[in-house]
Amino acid sequence: MGISKDNVTGLILALSSSIFIGSSFIIKKMGLKKAGNTGKSAASGGHDYLYEPWWWIGMVSMIVGEIANFAAYAFAPALLVTPLGALSIIFSAVLAHFILQEKLHIFGMLGCALCMVGSTTIVLHAPHERVIHSVKEVWQLATEIGFIIYVVAVVLIVVVLIFYCVPRYGQTHLFVYVAICSLTGSLTVMGVKAVGIALKLTFEGSNQFKYFQTWFFTVLVIGFCLLQINYLNKALDTFNTAVVSPVYYVMFTTLTIFASIIMFKDWDTQNASQIATEMCGFVTILSGTFLLHKTKDMGSRPEEPPVFTNLDREHDNN
Repeated sequence: MGISKDNVTGLILALSSSIFIGSSFIIKKMGLKKAGNTGKSAASGGHDYLYEPWWWIGMVSMIVGEIANFAAYAFAPALLVTPLGALSIIFSAVLAHFILQEKLHIFGMLGCALCMVGSTTIVLHAPHERVIHSVKEVWQLATEIGFIIYVVAVVLIVVVLIFYCVPRYGQTHLFVYVAICSLTGSLTVMGVKAVGIALKLTFEGSNQFKYFQTWFFTVLVIGFCLLQINYLNKALDTFNTAVVSPVYYVMFTTLTIFASIIMFKDWDTQNASQIATEMCGFVTILSGTFLLHKTKDMGSRPEEPPVFTNLDREHDNN
């Protein structure tokens, strides 16, 4: 990773974002649980959580975190900013352990450690930020054939998930809700980076809001953010927070970096060794997430009563 002023600024903003977003998962879950106890749950299509102060506090925390994350993308490449979301996994999993009593056991702790190691590996080998002088350059990158194919594929998959998979598998398969959030999230980040660059250039004296491309990216970000919030609420209300957070992180990070590689061509300036190291970092993160997912119920099952056979009863009678 190139140690530059912009990279350091992006790093600080990304770390702050992880703390706020990690906390928001827990606070929003508290609000969702209270709303579900007094009315119709979000997973069942209810919106009673909108009347819960805890849910709104969690939403404010998430917004602050997303603003910090938004700003980070304007200063540093996605391959640097996005992996730092692993810190929000660890933060939310630890808080869930103490506040929501969603137990995090030894293998879950090891999973968190692996996520940290993998993220650090990626951060240390992230490419330099691409120098962009106008939002028109971002638009040119977004309208190249490779990225257009990716966008079309994402839209088609999301439509199938929403209209076919959600009614049938939404309540039983975590992948459905998280996939919707992650796929749309990858496009959201590309839009966020475009708007962030536009704001940065505008503050430097080159007004970018005179171009329609800036407003197009802004509308895109707002629309996809609303979609993500809706289905993230459903995921949090239906499944264990300590599992939702890491699975969402891995899918979102993988798809976002994949989108960034296609659109901003982040790997064009890197050699095979750097790319291989980053891939190893991804495998490490996936390993940590696998541990968190597979051990989420470890030790939480109630002890089964002993089973007595006829021979046991005859022995007792004697």
